[in-house]
Amino acid sequence: MKKGFTKATVIMGLFFAAGLLTNCDTKKPAKKGAVIASNTVVNEKEIVKEVVYRKPVVFITGIDHGKQKFYKSARNYFLEKEFEVVDHAFSMQEIFSWLNKNYDGTTYGELHIVAKYNPWEGLDFETLIKSSNVTSERLRKAITLGELPTLEEGIKKETKIVFHSQGLGNDESLMKTLRDAFVADEVPNVFASYYVDVFGGEFSAHYLAKPYYVFYPYAHSPGMTDLSKEIARKYPEEKEIDWYNALNNEKERYVGDPYKKRFSIPVKFEFDYTNSDDPMPVFKMPEEIMDWIEKDEELSKVMSAYNIPLEKFRWRSVVKGNQLVIKGKVTVLCVLKPLIKPYGDLQHVEPDTENLRLYASL
Repeated sequence: MKKGFTKATVIMGLFFAAGLLTNCDTKKPAKKGAVIASNTVVNEKEIVKEVVYRKPVVFITGIDHGKQKFYKSARNYFLEKEFEVVDHAFSMQEIFSWLNKNYDGTTYGELHIVAKYNPWEGLDFETLIKSSNVTSERLRKAITLGELPTLEEGIKKETKIVFHSQGLGNDESLMKTLRDAFVADEVPNVFASYYVDVFGGEFSAHYLAKPYYVFYPYAHSPGMTDLSKEIARKYPEEKEIDWYNALNNEKERYVGDPYKKRFSIPVKFEFDYTNSDDPMPVFKMPEEIMDWIEKDEELSKVMSAYNIPLEKFRWRSVVKGNQLVIKGKVTVLCVLKPLIKPYGDLQHVEPDTENLRLYASL
């Protein structure tokens, strides 16, 4: 298969040939090599430079654990499409370095980045090698400090950078920062869906689903009956989902069947009281930790950004010498409702980056 495809536009001007003028009086033939016309018009040609687009490149930014198949299924999907797949690009730094190192003179037409995302922790791969997850704040800092490799060539305004994740399109701040990070000589287009990208489904290799969330303290589930009532109260406008069945359903049994995914979010605070005049607090109950967090302006601000009630976390404290460590962990149940066509045969809605109802574009 050819490596890329070519778009070229050539505009040919009109070709004017001057008529042969001779002297009627002399009737002598023109000498070889002599100028035979003084009003010759030069050929006119306007040629637009040929633009060659490299075939799409896909970056797989993570590894599946346990029974998860997100990255494996996405990899297989893009290999079937005969895209160029790059494994083990675990940071923005590595992606940028690869783009510079592997530039071959052709323009990058499409770059696909497969990465898990949630609105509480950002993109689940590193900003810099061995650093924290990609968030708008961390990525902006790396750009400002010049810590990321500078993209040299190949990124043009026609380049499409598509993130395949879980609702990244709703994070306008991170989307704008991602676009700024990929700017080279020109500003490319960045796309991400408002919905969850699902790969490797039984009925579709790639489709989108709408997420709904409910929380409980890690390893302290109140039971699916109580959780189904809570999520129903949280999303009263959603009338089509049987929440109890969805929370007990691990996969899509038929096209459009809602099902749940489970993951956890940890938080950790460390305090050093070595040179502090304040006494180290002693907590006997989780409620005391929550009260302490609520009264601390800085900690309260950090936790409010999660938009998850403090009581939904399982809290504990550990003392190590003069160090106080507070840890919290919440379990998230995400009900996914696949997007299906409203008419005709029961089918998933086709993911289409040009559909502005499905994808954010910057």
